[in-house]
Amino acid sequence: MAHFYILPITVVICITVFYGFIPDVRTCLTDDKDISRRRFGGRDFLVLFLLCAIYGAVAFYNSGNTESPQSFKKFSGSGDTATIELERSSNLDRIFRFSGICTGNYSIYFSHDGENFYYADKLEQEYSKLLFWQDKELDSGADPTNIKYLRIEADSHLWLGEIAVFDWNGNMIPISSEDAPELCDEQDLVPEDSTFLNSTYFDEIYHARTALEGLSGENIYEISHPPLGKIIISIGMLLFGVTPFGWRFSGILFGILMLPSLYAICKKMFGGIAVPACTTAVFAFDFMHFVQTRIATIDTYGVFFIILMYLFMYLYISESRDGEEKLLYLFLSGLCFGIGAACKWTCLYAGAGLAVIWAIFRVSRRKDGFTAFAVNCLWCVLFFVIIPALIYYLSYFPYGLARGMKFPGMYFSREYFNIVTDNQKYMFNYHSGLVAEHPYSSVWYQWIFDIRPILYYLEYYDDGTRSVFGAFTNPALTWLGVITMIMTLVISVIHRDNKGIFIIIGYLAQLLPWVFITRLTFAYHYFPSMVFLCLSVGYIFNTMRLSVKNWRIPVYGYTALCISAFILFYPVLSGARTDGSRISYFLGWLETWPF
Repeated sequence: MAHFYILPITVVICITVFYGFIPDVRTCLTDDKDISRRRFGGRDFLVLFLLCAIYGAVAFYNSGNTESPQSFKKFSGSGDTATIELERSSNLDRIFRFSGICTGNYSIYFSHDGENFYYADKLEQEYSKLLFWQDKELDSGADPTNIKYLRIEADSHLWLGEIAVFDWNGNMIPISSEDAPELCDEQDLVPEDSTFLNSTYFDEIYHARTALEGLSGENIYEISHPPLGKIIISIGMLLFGVTPFGWRFSGILFGILMLPSLYAICKKMFGGIAVPACTTAVFAFDFMHFVQTRIATIDTYGVFFIILMYLFMYLYISESRDGEEKLLYLFLSGLCFGIGAACKWTCLYAGAGLAVIWAIFRVSRRKDGFTAFAVNCLWCVLFFVIIPALIYYLSYFPYGLARGMKFPGMYFSREYFNIVTDNQKYMFNYHSGLVAEHPYSSVWYQWIFDIRPILYYLEYYDDGTRSVFGAFTNPALTWLGVITMIMTLVISVIHRDNKGIFIIIGYLAQLLPWVFITRLTFAYHYFPSMVFLCLSVGYIFNTMRLSVKNWRIPVYGYTALCISAFILFYPVLSGARTDGSRISYFLGWLETWPF
């Protein structure tokens, strides 16, 4: 049910929160010069601990099963078989299996005596159902009665996890296998059904799979993005196994780590505790931040390093004094740029924003002379070109290992060099020439107004409940954020305030490229921009602090509004099973929201 009246009502509520508290732009820039306000103290660490602990508990809760089949039968190639013996002869109804990696098909053969087998059915292991519990109802024409043995024959190199066999009464039949014990050794982990809690969903079918391939030395499937993000995903799998919790752990951890990083920017920009804390809380409980960090895709890592590279660039330009360059901060900014770019190319847009900020800063320091400028340019070439290129080049080691190459010699081989360069050509051609359709695609101007979320998961149940979640932004942030961004632009341009200009550049650097991109795009591409949208909210919070007597009322009130919206929409952010009519009536605010 679409509630078109919700949009104007929400905007009115947001404006009402601020009514009577609009800052006087003539005085909003008379900031105090107390440097101690920008130094971290015990209260800052306490606030950060509470924010991270609360968000972490909410994010980790019900994010995915911590147990999943860990042993896989690795079929060597076409014709390789595995024989399974049933505890009793049974009439078979279906086979439930946990697919590993690699794609292909299995032929299923039945036998009554273990010697004479006849073809029964085919099981597909397709790219969209890997690390996934997949059900298969057996073809009734194959005479699945009184079966004692199954033979599974692969047509290529395939990984297969646990197998569960069910009879006509829906009972799971105990099984064993001498030549493939991996298929029968974790029967207690067989779930009732396939859900996001025990299987991959959306682009996890690419990235979680590729992370496992990197760990296992298999050929890498997903090569449309740089490898480092998948390597980070694999760390969680090393720690917690090939489980949904394992392949999502790193994303949630980095989602938590974003909070102190953003808090640090706010602390250095605005000082105090209230403004950084409220701004960070608004970001923590933004819908996009929550949903994106709980899915095993690479966007989280790009955004995390974007926050860091802008933090260190801000420290560089704000703490460098005449005759003194804070090159350590410049180096760290370039380092984070390199790591981020090795996760996802969207960090290149952030790098362009950094270049604009750096250029403005150098113009302001033109009195230092040409020599100082030239030397700084050389440092930037090292920090933002050479070191990032080296990080990017080194990150391709899973590709080399899959080819049988060894450390460290592979880095100096022509073959490894060709792997890296060929992949850049492929990625460029793939992304520039991508022509496709998707029911939940959207374009940049829809992101600004929260028009079209991308639905990641939807499951209907017979009792009228549903499990659903998608990626979109908190409307309390998005709709008022447009206003705060405009206010930030006006104040910073009129008064030449570097803080506001810094925020505007960061926002536009992430958004403007998508204005000119014609390929398929989605709401999650707005995720990096959300960082700067939150900073613009913090900027207005701070102008109120400086010019309005009762500034805490709108600041705390708006923060509470954003958190309340998160609580209200939690069912369509987490997949919590909820009455479908309630979701449609209370949360389907716009007709374009697919809940």
